[in-house]
This record gives sequence, structure tokens and C-alpha cells, in this order.
Amino acid sequence: MSLIRHHCGLFGIVNHPDAAELTYLGLYAQQHRGQESAGICSADGQSILRVAGMGLVTDAIHQDELRAMKNPLAIGHVRYSTTGSCNESNIQPLLVSAAMGQVAVCHNGNLVNAVVLRKDYERRGRIFTTSSDTEVILHMLADLEFREQPDPLAAVLRHLTGSYCLLLIYPDRIEAARDPSGNRPLCLGRIGDSWIVASETCALDLVHADYVRDVEPGEIVTLSRNGIQSRRFVERQRCERAQCIFELIYFADPSSQVFEESVHLARREMGAALAREAPTDADLVIPVPNCARCAALGYHREAGILIGRGFTTNHYVGRSFIQPTQTIRDLTVRLKLNPIRSSVADKRLVVVEDSVVRGTTTRGKMQSLRDAGAKEIHLRVASPPIRHPCYYGIDFPRREELIANEREVEEIRAFLDVDSLAYLSLEGMLACVNSHNGDYCTACFTGDYQIPIDAGFQKTVFERDQLTFFDARGRIEQTLTNPPPREA
Repeated sequence: MSLIRHHCGLFGIVNHPDAAELTYLGLYAQQHRGQESAGICSADGQSILRVAGMGLVTDAIHQDELRAMKNPLAIGHVRYSTTGSCNESNIQPLLVSAAMGQVAVCHNGNLVNAVVLRKDYERRGRIFTTSSDTEVILHMLADLEFREQPDPLAAVLRHLTGSYCLLLIYPDRIEAARDPSGNRPLCLGRIGDSWIVASETCALDLVHADYVRDVEPGEIVTLSRNGIQSRRFVERQRCERAQCIFELIYFADPSSQVFEESVHLARREMGAALAREAPTDADLVIPVPNCARCAALGYHREAGILIGRGFTTNHYVGRSFIQPTQTIRDLTVRLKLNPIRSSVADKRLVVVEDSVVRGTTTRGKMQSLRDAGAKEIHLRVASPPIRHPCYYGIDFPRREELIANEREVEEIRAFLDVDSLAYLSLEGMLACVNSHNGDYCTACFTGDYQIPIDAGFQKTVFERDQLTFFDARGRIEQTLTNPPPREA
């Protein structure tokens, strides 16, 4: 896997005496969805409390803080920043007090029209305290124009364009919403009289909750001590699904059910389809852990080639992309995945990857196998070539940084220095999932963006010259110097 940075994970629960503690566990189960920061808001019917911090869940939220949040409602968020920098001001949930009272919001996805909305509010004198696209939702909820509507939240959501799953907590309830395309996953679960909403079903499994159903595209679900209530902000017949296929290829945990699909079975079938499309003579199939294991198993079963381990994984190494120099990043990748010489030496290898983005990390892995004595390396990628950036919540690099941009497969093979290279076809990939082909967004492969986009949108679009961020105690944390964003 060539360094796709994750997006975010959501969890919320109502009507449970240990709501904050279960939210903590639900975030922990979804740590793979974001490792930059974590936060929890809990409510007791009168007010909302918030704890948050940078880093992993275990670093960001302390046990004594959890014990102080003995409230029956809670929502939580783990973040990878796809819009806005990685700093304390952008940690979610974002909590505000306004004319409508207290409210906090968590967001998974990207708001494509956030630039236009934010500029409009700034022209009217509104002050924004974060560089996250999510904050505009809170300004809209506080706007008299929306507060006077029969359903303020539904009115706000109808003005949003892009990818979003949202959790909002009020003192007495949680509102969960999913955009009309259903681009990101969101599911409902239950423990007795307690209702849960989460990005993935693996979070339900950890807290022994039963999966009930997915939140539908265009739906708002209210969770309270009275149970759940559903309403729609976009009619079902007007919702054209564009579910992110990368949830099934890479992001979601293999134990999860996403978009009513088993992640493990979908990946295994993609590996089997890859073996049918791109067979080769080899001695051993090895995955590039961790995400390609399911696909490698499918390839092995279909091709009848022995499967084994080619790498050991060091789980105690920090993420390679935050290291200060390319040399150190390369060494960190080598430390995280060390080849098993006795397993790969003198072998013809089928190496299964889930995807290749920039290619530099993959090339380093292939070189390490060469250094360990591999006789041949046949790289098989269980998804099509990534040729286009994502604007919906995956931090793909710019198009010119994508290895498959304007390169043919043979050119990529030469760059990666492997004996052969094959990708799973788009048709083969879509045949591995149960839903109709039109249900999935494949824009990163095809350039067909089903949700309208602003191709000039950048992650740091909301960061101004000399923008100062403050930490939770009011101390200056950092000052960013960036050019102002282009006019929308």
C-alpha cells in the first residue's frame, strides 16, 4: 500500500450510563480511520462536556477525563485531516454555544462547497476559529435563516455539497446524517435500550452491540432516550449513490460490514478475480500487509499457489510520512516491513498489494525483497490504477504525484523494478461487490466525479496568512504562514 492517508471515524451512543467509556472503545476499534487526534463530547440533558487531544485515542483522552463524563449520551471522532491542518483547533467534535444552545459536530468526508459558504459568512463578519470545512455547518445552524425553518438541520444539509456523514450532539439527543450519495459508511446498532451509530460495524462488535441497519443516503436519524426516529432531507428516489469503493479496497477493517458488504469477502474476491485476470507461474503468494492479506488469500485460493509470509510487521514504528526527510521516511518504511529472507530467497513471488498511489513506497518494498534474494517478483494490485485525486475525504496527492497519471502499466513496472505488473480491471473489481456497479464512486480510477467538485480545492484552503492557533489552555500553539486561498 503506497501511503493513502486515512480519513475519519465516528461513534455515538444514547441512553447508556457508560456512554463516554463505550464511545472511547468505539473510537479505539476505528483507530485505523484516523490517528492524528481524537475527541469525545457527552451530554446529560442540560449541557455538553468535551475532552479532546492530539494523537491516538489512548494519548488524546485520559481515563480520569472519561470517569468525569458520567452522562447517558456521547459522540466521538478520530481524525485524519483531509481539510485543515493537523492541530488542536481542528480536533473534533467541534463544540459551540449559540442562540440555539450548545451543539457539537463530528464529520467524516469533505464539503466540496465549503469555500463558497465560508466566504459568504466571512463577508458578513462571521469569525471562524478553525481551518476545517466542518465549522461552516455550525455557522449555518446558528444562522437565523436556517433556525426559522421547520427543520433547521435538514435545511442546512440541503445546502451542502460533497461527502459527509455527520453526528451532532445536543444536550438531549444525537442527530446522525448521511449525504444523498452515501459516499461514506454509517450504521446503526443496539445494546438493549441503547442505540449506537458508527462508521463501521467493527465498532459495534467491540461493544457487543447488534447491527440493525445502515443510515440511508439522504436520511437523518434522531437518537434519544425515546429510541430512534427517522426523517429524510432528500427523497429516496432523488438519491444517486456514489459509495466510496476504497472503503472496501483499503480503508475499512476486514471484520466490518460496509455498504451492506463483507469487507473481508469483497477483498478476497478481488484477489481471486485478479488471479483469473493476471495468472503467472510462481512459487509463493505473499501479501504486503496489512490490508492486502484478504486479497492475497483470494489470489492463492484461485491460483493454487502456496501462500506465505514475506514480511514481518513492526507495530511500534510511527507513520512514515511524518518523518523529516525522504531518507528517514524510506528507512522507516523498511523498519516497518522487514522481509523474511528464509521465506523469499530463491523464490518466484506473487506480491499482492491493495493499491499503488505514488509508487515510491512500493518500490522500496520490492527492492527489499530483491535484497533478500527473491528470484522473481510479480506484483499484482487488487484495484485499478489510481489516476485521479479524491475530493471526497481521502487525502490522495495531487494528480501529478500519482504514479499512474500519464504512465502506462509497463512504465510503472519499470519504475517499480518488478518482473511483471498487473492491476485488477475496473469491471473485475465491480463484479466482486454485490451492489449494482452504479452504486459505487470510482472517480479515482476513471475521473468520473459523480458528486460535483471544485478541482482547485486544497486541504489547506482555509488557512490564512499568519493564522494563529491556540491550544486547549489558550496558549499559542502555532502560527501558519500560507498564501490566501484562491477566489471561489
